[in-house]
Amino acid sequence: MNQDRRYIIQGLFLLIGIIFVIRLFMLQVLDKDYRARAESNVIQRIDEFPYRGLMYDRNEQLLVINNPIFDLMVTPYEVRQMDTTRFCELFNIDKEFFQSRMLDAVKYSRVKPSLFLKQISVENFARVQDYMVDFPGFFINARTVRSYPHEAMGHVLGYLAEIDAQQLERDTSRYYKKADYIGRSGLEQSYEPILRGQRGVKYKLVNVRGVDKGAFKQGEFDTIPEPGHNIYTTIDLDLQAYAERIMEGKTGSVVAIEPATGEILTMVSAPTYNPNLLSGREFGQNYLNLLNNPERPLFNRPIMGDVYPPGSVFKMFQALAAMQEGLINPSTRIFCNRRIIACHGSHTNEDLSGAIKYSCNPYFHQVFRMIVNQGLSSNTFKDTELGLDRWRQYMQSFGLGSPLGIDLPNEKSGRLPGPNLYNAIYGEGRWKFSTIYSLSIGQGELGVSPLQMANLAAILANRGWYYTPHIVRGIGDDFEIPLRFTEKNYTMVNAKHFEPVIDAMSRVINEDGGTGFRARIPGIEVVGKTGTSQNPRGEDHSVFLAFAPRENPQIAVAVYVENAGQGARAAASVAGLVIEKYLNGEVKRKNIEDFALANRFIF
Repeated sequence: MNQDRRYIIQGLFLLIGIIFVIRLFMLQVLDKDYRARAESNVIQRIDEFPYRGLMYDRNEQLLVINNPIFDLMVTPYEVRQMDTTRFCELFNIDKEFFQSRMLDAVKYSRVKPSLFLKQISVENFARVQDYMVDFPGFFINARTVRSYPHEAMGHVLGYLAEIDAQQLERDTSRYYKKADYIGRSGLEQSYEPILRGQRGVKYKLVNVRGVDKGAFKQGEFDTIPEPGHNIYTTIDLDLQAYAERIMEGKTGSVVAIEPATGEILTMVSAPTYNPNLLSGREFGQNYLNLLNNPERPLFNRPIMGDVYPPGSVFKMFQALAAMQEGLINPSTRIFCNRRIIACHGSHTNEDLSGAIKYSCNPYFHQVFRMIVNQGLSSNTFKDTELGLDRWRQYMQSFGLGSPLGIDLPNEKSGRLPGPNLYNAIYGEGRWKFSTIYSLSIGQGELGVSPLQMANLAAILANRGWYYTPHIVRGIGDDFEIPLRFTEKNYTMVNAKHFEPVIDAMSRVINEDGGTGFRARIPGIEVVGKTGTSQNPRGEDHSVFLAFAPRENPQIAVAVYVENAGQGARAAASVAGLVIEKYLNGEVKRKNIEDFALANRFIF
């Protein structure tokens, strides 16, 4: 009996011992929170942020630089009794802010470091660094902030902002942490994985007062940050700055493309903003000011703003589709019958060239009817439905109705109506050509972005093909770009049909009586077309599309100036100045420049 009792007592002691061993194993090996608390007393992990890639223009002028800043981090578990008043005075904060930030840090984690005060300047860091030993649990983390030496290209370059909770949840790579910065618009967002690099980690020993005692295990576990890759853009900075100046005081867009490559030479959204406003400690207030500005300076109009009816500049593409279908030829004459649709100017029975020069609405009303109904006699729903679908295929081949695929975020697709849209609006069998004829002159339900319009100019310059427009022409030392920007896209129209249209567009600019005379440049044959985009909410929009020179084109440009009236005024002036600046390096037509800068648009 006594021996049985002894075995029971021994078994109890053994069981208790096993329980203690298991508990110690769980605390010291399996429980990461306990291990982190223990190690944090002597080992401090510091993330080392990589040097973010720089950006250059096409002539290797520096567009974006990195300036050093310092973030104050806190690990709540390590914070000891401290002089809070002295701390707040040192960092120029109040006690309410201190308590709020500490509460946020505790909610995040008591044992993990989190951001307490961001973007301390070099000057302020130099002032406080000697006092950091007096505040255990607080340490400085160095990083860089973007700075912009030229104050241009805000919409193209984009900005960085602190990552939000939703972005952290979507980060499948688990690269980002709370309080990290990430590209939120423009190239900064599109090329974020390339620009950001890879962070490094450094472990150091500290005593109970937070004094640095050197590297942990001689840096055996440290990793070196890998800098991001530099980006070389297609933008001509001098041209961009000039175009932004010309567009001051206006609302609209300027987009210029090099036709042979699809490289975007300039992209202006007006009004614009100084990118330095969205960098630094005043980011939050500046962002709210820009966001609440009724002129919407944050909106990148060339790709994500309102889409516009293209107006008369669209008539050339009706003509190209009709010639490819064999419905008209350059000699086809159509009477200017103003009883079917209003027109302007003094002309009567023009051929294709004259119809484009004088922008004859009745001519293109009939051309569109031929395409849709494959002739002039029919006006039934079935014929119109089949013809409109065929017309839509042509327009899609010109890059309309879907995003072109530029390397910037949030590109809109525009509006390219088809049978499904009109069936939804009117009901199947309840519409026909007489319902949709406004499409013939680039109005109605049709809408294009300024980028799409500039691409149409590039298609004309190339006589029927285009590269996907893009902003980046080289990445890193290898100077590579995504393959999709090196593949040609062909339209459904044979190259031979473009020359008659280009002849007519040259007349618009270079002949007396042509509406585009303000884009005429001595010694350069500019080819273009004016347009007026109807605006139900105010003055019409001014539109112009052009390329130059006619042979071996170097630049294709589209300009929209909202509420500026006829395309022959504001848009033609701005486009001509941009072409002159790019091809000649300077502008000598000071009368046109003064006219554009004055924003009067009466000449």
